[in-house]
Amino acid sequence: MDKKNFSVPLSPRKIRITDPFWANYMELVRTEVIPYQWEALNDRLPDTDPSYCLRNFRVASGMEKGEFGGCVFQDSDVYKWLEAVAYSLMAHPDAELEKLADETIDLICSAQQPDGYLDTYYIINGLDKRWTNLRDNHELYCLGHMTESAVAYYDATGKDKFLNTVIRYVDHVDSIFGPEPEKKKGYPGHEILEMALMRLYGITHDEKHLKLAKYFVDQRGQQPLYFEEEAKLNGEKDYFANSWLDKRYHQADVPVREQQYAEGHAVRAVYLYSGMASVAQASGDETLLEACQRLFEDIARRQMYITGGIGSSAYGEAFTYDYDLPNDTAYTETCASIGLMFFARRMLEICPRGEYGDVMERALYNGVISGMDQDGKRFFYVNPLEVVPEACEKNRSRAHVKPVRRKWFGCACCPPNLARLLTSVGSYAYTLKDDSVLMHLFVGGEFSHTVNGKDVSFSVKTNYPWEETVSVSMAMAEDTCFTYGVRIPGWCRGNYTLQVNGETVACQPEEGYVMLSRTWKDGDVITLTMPMDVQVLSANPKVREDIGKVAISRGPVVYCMEEADNGKDLHMLRLGSKRDFQASFDPNFFGGMTTITVTGEKLTDCGCDILYRPDAEPVYEEKTLKWIPYYAWANRGVGEMSVWIRR
Repeated sequence: MDKKNFSVPLSPRKIRITDPFWANYMELVRTEVIPYQWEALNDRLPDTDPSYCLRNFRVASGMEKGEFGGCVFQDSDVYKWLEAVAYSLMAHPDAELEKLADETIDLICSAQQPDGYLDTYYIINGLDKRWTNLRDNHELYCLGHMTESAVAYYDATGKDKFLNTVIRYVDHVDSIFGPEPEKKKGYPGHEILEMALMRLYGITHDEKHLKLAKYFVDQRGQQPLYFEEEAKLNGEKDYFANSWLDKRYHQADVPVREQQYAEGHAVRAVYLYSGMASVAQASGDETLLEACQRLFEDIARRQMYITGGIGSSAYGEAFTYDYDLPNDTAYTETCASIGLMFFARRMLEICPRGEYGDVMERALYNGVISGMDQDGKRFFYVNPLEVVPEACEKNRSRAHVKPVRRKWFGCACCPPNLARLLTSVGSYAYTLKDDSVLMHLFVGGEFSHTVNGKDVSFSVKTNYPWEETVSVSMAMAEDTCFTYGVRIPGWCRGNYTLQVNGETVACQPEEGYVMLSRTWKDGDVITLTMPMDVQVLSANPKVREDIGKVAISRGPVVYCMEEADNGKDLHMLRLGSKRDFQASFDPNFFGGMTTITVTGEKLTDCGCDILYRPDAEPVYEEKTLKWIPYYAWANRGVGEMSVWIRR
């Protein structure tokens, strides 16, 4: 593995995002989501689940008396909130918000124990019990989010108090876990610390942090299985023992290099795979990279919804088996799509391959942003592809599916995860090397990069995903030789035009990217045009639920039908033979979105209440059908929704 070929993500601090789509999202997070979530973390939202998060820190630090409240991983919510704040400050300095963040960090740090330990669940309930239940109690998971947050805040502000607190805690963890005979041989029950340690290593360059991340990756699934030994000591039973999930739930049944399929809890899985990819990149471990490639392909080609959602089963919030992608019982947690983006970007840092970029884009524009209302104050944990509200209420197999988003959750991992992703979207759009810039997502903005020792400024303009053109203008003091790599989305199917200064470039993509290597001059412009025709898509026939059905997309956006536009009984609609699609941008539809209409058909009611009757030729009547972007569903009250429609 040639480390010279690796790229690094563009820091959110170094890009000013200007395109309407993402600039609006970032402003929404800054002005609405971050303040709203602060109220939630302080238990000030009426008529919803309390968080207990910040109260736990006040109790742990001795400021208040009380018991621990909420889930064992409640600490992580404020860490994700702080990470979102850090990215927001990079884009929009705000002295008042920074002061609030500093005060919150002071509170967190005040709870740290003399040996560096910092987890409010055990500080409040008894330090003698810490590190006794890695499988279930999320100490290392909370440290992972704490680490990601501290690194981001240091990058945003240059302040190192929080970072130093994390380093002390990591030092403590390093004294507890490792290959040495006197240390525990455990690893995180819920992964994220693996990739978080790699982010910390990127700041500190301390080999101890890389070594610890690699240890957690390498130790997972080794015999004797740590979680089994731990359970015997505690006299506890694994909830998933003797089920088809068993140790697969934690991706701990076999060592990671032997894992052939994406299995178990979907969020944990893609967090682990992200850490594996980062460790493989830093250590040059080919066998680990091969495992990552194999697992990514399994997800993308056999276990991923058309929306970029993963984890089809409510039982275990888990992957099941190839092509098992039910629409109306889909779990597809918001955090899982976010984690899939983490995994895809880390694979792109190692190797620019179109499939990685396509999956990242699909997840972002569909399965990720569907997790939040357009006002930023309600959230989905579960993102189904078909909803009948009455079924959600009365059919227990669909009880996890909700027809509207909720104000907050007792387990509120998704809302702050969304906030930190949306405020850092620039780091997913571009990765950089000394001699190149790679554009993975089409996010308009301005940034600079030193290539081959010379400074170049880039201005990317686009109205993606609604319009088909992306232009990149360059400014530099002197001619500079470097490569600008452009991903050609898979949805284009080869139908695109790429120009430099108005002249068409006849260059075939390699692995989904066109690499434009030349001596660039001040004022040069790259223009990518991708005609956005409405596409009718069908699933692999092995996906049982989608036989005889199609879905609609335009550009990277997957569309759905809602009862608000098409009436009840969406299952009685079908796409007709006319295919007279009309895509039109509606500036008044939630700030501006492209909607699609087409002439379809609706099955007429038989006019009787007989449950079964002799077969007869069905009668359809013509009906105009309307699709809206999937991510925007459930913003107009309770109603049916469906992504797939009958032919």
